[in-house]
Amino acid sequence: MTIKAVLFDLDGTLLDRDSSLVLFVRDQYHRYSEFQIVDEEIFVQRFIELDHHGYVWKDKVYQQILHELSIKNMDWMLLLDDYIKNFHKHCVGFPNLLNMLRVLKKQNIKLALVSNGFGQFQYDNFKALHIEHLFDKVLISEWEGLRKPDKAIFNRALSKLGVTAENALFVGDHPDNDIRASRDVGMKAVWKRNSQFKAITDADAVIDDLGELVNIVFPNIVQS
Repeated sequence: MTIKAVLFDLDGTLLDRDSSLVLFVRDQYHRYSEFQIVDEEIFVQRFIELDHHGYVWKDKVYQQILHELSIKNMDWMLLLDDYIKNFHKHCVGFPNLLNMLRVLKKQNIKLALVSNGFGQFQYDNFKALHIEHLFDKVLISEWEGLRKPDKAIFNRALSKLGVTAENALFVGDHPDNDIRASRDVGMKAVWKRNSQFKAITDADAVIDDLGELVNIVFPNIVQS
């Protein structure tokens, strides 16, 4: 089998969302004095817990944290708007992200992003990693009207790239939305290990570092 395209999830795969969120929350804490009736570490830790790795949208997080910590005279909608507009300023990628993508691109591999989430918000986060020029296609669930694990969004991405499933590989951190869903379409799947999930056995390969991906796509490549 020859790999002609690699498709990626965003959060937890290319984007180190957990680290990015900590950076944003600390910044927001210092910008709003109303938060500072609470110790910074307590505030940050509780926000991270309520966020649940991004699976709880921030309207709920802000309402809950304001209530729990008895923070007065704050509008959760203002805070949500601030999150939407400013989170991307704190986005950081995982180690070896750019080098890995450049190596794949140099070998004429087509690249695509397939991400769940709100369109402009996710795209801004993606752009903040400064890798968009390397990607051939970007599919975000809100804009596509489809969400992983729906097979249709994977098939749409493959169609846009002009490759078949057997010649494509998907890289993601979610066992169901990324790994099992892409394999159900007929793609190979690489799990970017995420400690919030138990180890899975149905991925074709497992990586801890994005740099490992090159040797999976090209086992005999010599990196310079």
